[in-house]
Amino acid sequence: MGATTVWVSPETKERLDAIKCHPDETYEDVIIRLIDIAIDSEPLSEETLKALDESVEDIKAGRLFTLDEVRAELRAGWRTKSE
Repeated sequence: MGATTVWVSPETKERLDAIKCHPDETYEDVIIRLIDIAIDSEPLSEETLKALDESVEDIKAGRLFTLDEVRAELRAGWRTKSE
């Protein structure tokens, strides 16, 4: 197998060093792990993409709830279930 030299800044090397799982892990292993994380082998379904688009439209239209409103709704639901 051939090898290629990749030049990175000292800052990038420090960042790669910081995410090594153990001191003997090679940079190639670190890069492969990062690539595996970055590439999604299961793309989103059409249904999920549609739901995301609808959610964005709801947000743009102001159809959303504050955290306090959600908490109140959840508390109200818990009260009716326990009654």
